[in-house]
Amino acid sequence: MKSTPLSLIAGTVALAAVTGFAALTAPGEMGAPEAKAAARLPVERTSLLCPSPGGVELAETTYTSLTPAGEGGGEAGTAELKPAAPVSDDDAKDDDKKDGKDDKADAKKEKPVVTLKEAGKPVTAETSDEDAPALIGTATGRLAPGWAAQQTTVSPAGSARGLLGLSCGAPDTDFWFPGASTAKTRQDYIHLTNPDDSALVADIELYGPEGPLASDIGDGVTVPGRSSVPLLLSTLTTDAVEDVTVHVTTRGGRIGAAIKVAEDEAGTDWLAASTDPSGSLVLPGIPADATSVHLVAFAPGEDDADVKVQLLGKNAPFSPAGNDTLHIKSQMTASVDLKDVTGGEPGSVRLTPVGSGATPIVAALRVARGSGDKQEIAYIPATEPVGGRATVADNRAKGSVLSLTAPAADAKVKVTTSAGSEGGEQTVKTYTVKAGTTLEVTPEVPSGLKGAYALTVETESGGPVHAARTLTVTEGGIKMFTVQTLPDDGGTVDVPRVTQDLSVLED
Repeated sequence: MKSTPLSLIAGTVALAAVTGFAALTAPGEMGAPEAKAAARLPVERTSLLCPSPGGVELAETTYTSLTPAGEGGGEAGTAELKPAAPVSDDDAKDDDKKDGKDDKADAKKEKPVVTLKEAGKPVTAETSDEDAPALIGTATGRLAPGWAAQQTTVSPAGSARGLLGLSCGAPDTDFWFPGASTAKTRQDYIHLTNPDDSALVADIELYGPEGPLASDIGDGVTVPGRSSVPLLLSTLTTDAVEDVTVHVTTRGGRIGAAIKVAEDEAGTDWLAASTDPSGSLVLPGIPADATSVHLVAFAPGEDDADVKVQLLGKNAPFSPAGNDTLHIKSQMTASVDLKDVTGGEPGSVRLTPVGSGATPIVAALRVARGSGDKQEIAYIPATEPVGGRATVADNRAKGSVLSLTAPAADAKVKVTTSAGSEGGEQTVKTYTVKAGTTLEVTPEVPSGLKGAYALTVETESGGPVHAARTLTVTEGGIKMFTVQTLPDDGGTVDVPRVTQDLSVLED
């Protein structure tokens, strides 16, 4: 598309308004303006999506939301999570009873489930509604940079009882989920949430150990505007496969995507998407008492991948006996059972290329604790480093453990425990993580804590650092647990410094 001089100036003025760094240059002045480095500025708008936690009787779900304390961008702003689907309204069911009530019904549908009004202090909300909807969230102004939210569900009964935890994610167009299943012992639902007003189409591809699985979904799945669609993976194909990689892409819009896993007699949890395909991956936060660790990996490109498998333990990295390498055929899901590889110590898995090649892969871990009818499972996807800052929102006075992994070089990180949702003062501690190791720490609980608190991790030097938080809740003698990774929160972005040049107005 061609641009006129007027549109160029309009774009320059818009950038100037955003950055505040524009300089005015009159026509005829000597020389072109000197290019300046981009400014790192706080974002002024953040979007998060939480899938529906419903479908389970007797379950209790807690939503926790926080923006880390610090400098934010723009005005005071707001941060709200609202229902994606219409709330049931008896008056709306009968047109004869709706006279003059449309506005009230719309207001009810748009009422926020969670509203955050200040940075540095989390807010919570709870629901036991079996039909609880997905949530669509937006934060603006000072509450946008680093805004985090989590939904945590306790499912106390049934063959797939357990603790389900998920950090609500930003909408995107491309997701990879190694570690899913269409086996008869699994009920894996993929939840697709559309935050926009217009409907879109999502395409879902399934890959097993022998390659692509035949699918019955046709040309894709339509996700209506501002709604969420759950799909049982085993209904999308006739193949019952233990280890499956799911690929979700969109046409003409962005969605949120996550997979709710329920495994007979083993437990339940959310499977979050792996980080983007990369030649090297880190999967942090395996609990010290893990009784089983199952690695699933996939190479989405045209080339096979050979990777070195290492566990970054408490004191040094080492390769699991008999499983020091993994061959991943192109377009085929590979897996290996690492059993109780941690040997009673916390650890993280690092995957690196064998030789000079670096074929991009995605990966996830299925981790189990306990055994028999006391077993419970959780999932750890490959994740990006903490970077400048990362936050996990839902932590309790007991049961929260933070894992910090420095795969390449020593690193120093600052860990902030926020004020409590109902009272308490934040605390700050600094930790040093040795290269090639995993440091497991119990966060220092905020002084006078009441309610839930958030953990914020910041890289101060060295690194990179990968992090994960394990939350444990004991129910009926079962140590139910969930693991959330802490990738960079994207709270700041590079904005180019621009200079206006009015000479473009000359003929």
